[in-house]
Amino acid sequence: MSPRFGAGKGQQLTLDVDRADDGDAIRDLLPFLWPKGRPDLKRRVVLAMIALVLAKAVTVGMPYLYKAAVDSLDAARPEEIALSIVLSLIAAYGVARILMIGLAQLRDGLFARVGQNAVRAVGLRTFRHLHALSLRFHLSRRTGGLSRVIERGVKAIEFLLRFTLFNVGPTILELLLVAGLLWWTFNIWFAVVTLLTVGGYVLFTFKVTEWRIGFIRSMNQSDERAHTKAIDSLLNFETVKYFGNEAHEADRFDRSMARYEDAAVRSTKSLSWLNAGQAAIFAIGLSVLMGMAATGVANGTMTLGDFVLVNTMLIQLYQPLNLLGFVYREIKQALVDMETMFSLLGVGTEVEDKPGAVPLKVNGGEVRFENVFFAYDPARPILKDVSFTVPAGRMVAIVGPSGAGKSTISRLLYRFYDVTEGRVLIDGQDVRDVEQASVRQAIGIVPQDTVLFNDTIRYNIRYGRPDATDAEVEEAARMAQIHDFIAALPEGYDSQVGERGLKLSGGEKQRVAIARTLLKNPPILLLDEATSALDTHTEKEIQASLSVVSRDRTSLVIAHRLSTVVEADEIIVLDKGEICERGTHQDLLAKGGAYAAMWQRQQEAQRMGEQLERIQEGEETAPLLAADSADAK
Repeated sequence: MSPRFGAGKGQQLTLDVDRADDGDAIRDLLPFLWPKGRPDLKRRVVLAMIALVLAKAVTVGMPYLYKAAVDSLDAARPEEIALSIVLSLIAAYGVARILMIGLAQLRDGLFARVGQNAVRAVGLRTFRHLHALSLRFHLSRRTGGLSRVIERGVKAIEFLLRFTLFNVGPTILELLLVAGLLWWTFNIWFAVVTLLTVGGYVLFTFKVTEWRIGFIRSMNQSDERAHTKAIDSLLNFETVKYFGNEAHEADRFDRSMARYEDAAVRSTKSLSWLNAGQAAIFAIGLSVLMGMAATGVANGTMTLGDFVLVNTMLIQLYQPLNLLGFVYREIKQALVDMETMFSLLGVGTEVEDKPGAVPLKVNGGEVRFENVFFAYDPARPILKDVSFTVPAGRMVAIVGPSGAGKSTISRLLYRFYDVTEGRVLIDGQDVRDVEQASVRQAIGIVPQDTVLFNDTIRYNIRYGRPDATDAEVEEAARMAQIHDFIAALPEGYDSQVGERGLKLSGGEKQRVAIARTLLKNPPILLLDEATSALDTHTEKEIQASLSVVSRDRTSLVIAHRLSTVVEADEIIVLDKGEICERGTHQDLLAKGGAYAAMWQRQQEAQRMGEQLERIQEGEETAPLLAADSADAK
């Protein structure tokens, strides 16, 4: 497997798979069928294979019982028929059929645990790997398409396990047994015609199916695009409504489904040609064999039972062969689905723990950036020689215009990316030298856009520490000043928050995020523009809650509204990835530089906002109108 991971400018990241052959996907799957440390599953595999061989042995033996019964009935006079022998043969034939079915069911029952364990193991490994991939991958992924890839991949594994092991393999075994028995019972030509018939059938099936794979791939791609557009549209339901673009979204979805429709029609037409060709090839082979058997009966070298035996064996072989055509088509499609899912496992993680990395040891929680340079794209540097220290238990704020690199600092601290140059240290330890999990465990974040899981309020708060008790969850909610609101809900803490928390207001979601962080109780706190999207009244309430969270903790505040950072021990002003000013609020105002200009603009905007609020309440309308009139003059 050699996956390639990349994207052009302005495009989605894609996964291109370069596989030597379809056997790569099978080889990727085999370790999951013979798992290390699971002797119980290995025993099941062995017993299932024994049951499979016994079932096929009984299957090819049944026509001989049928032949013997026919020969026993083929007497010149009815009184010469040994009825007891005939009945015994019929009873043996019935027992053989029961054994055939019983052994097949035993085989399926024994292997069920092995197959489902493999599906679970592959799914879990893929899920864990996706969470281990870089933030760059997840920012560029197509969620709907990715979920479709995993869904189809898991189903493909189930199909391959069920049909490859219990249809293709047994059919090949049965074919060899049938050919060998026909040769042994009659002559080599019966075996030759049988092998030529089956060989022609299989070759025709493979060639036509290879031609059809193009349609199958086109169907999958169109299905993935349609599903991606549908998921993206539904996730942005409100935006669609804001702009009245329901018809536009439906049209985009319909165009994708139209491509799927065209590919599906071509696939169905080609399937008709395949089925007709398969039936013709087998009918010709069967007719030739029956003609040879009829000639033998006429010449006296074969019995009527032999004629029935040849027909029965071929008809019995046709049933799995007929399914083989379907199975091969589905296996090819399953391999297409499975190779894409397995290619995800080949995507390398951008940020990895060093060999021998040790857990972070927090002693106070001092954060230090030393001469940090960083760029998402080498042609566009984001941070340039940034150095600052957040002393243990103190608060440092980072402010600046959009695009200055403020949020990049939080991503580097969390080690979503590694710095291009310089170091990021926590209590003197380079975050690249310690385990990522321990770094993230030491940091709590209240982000600007709080996205909640589509679950209960209790679950979302408890996410900060999954082993917390209900009492601890409720105490965290009280500290975040949201307990009374939750208690007033009909279902209390068991209330569902909806997709991405859409059933809650912005302030309520922020308080849930604060409660979650309080429950985590980290030594280092990161506030990433936690109140910039809220109204003034709600911002003041949330700010009071945040002051509780940040008490006695090392706090790094990334802010847009300067009014939220006036109490910070140090304020750092970023501009175009560089520190242009630093100092306390009063010091920066006194300098009259970039910070003072930003403060003045925001104060004026705030005054205008408050004045507009009073207008809406019917206050100060006249003075404002008078001012507007004066401005007009």
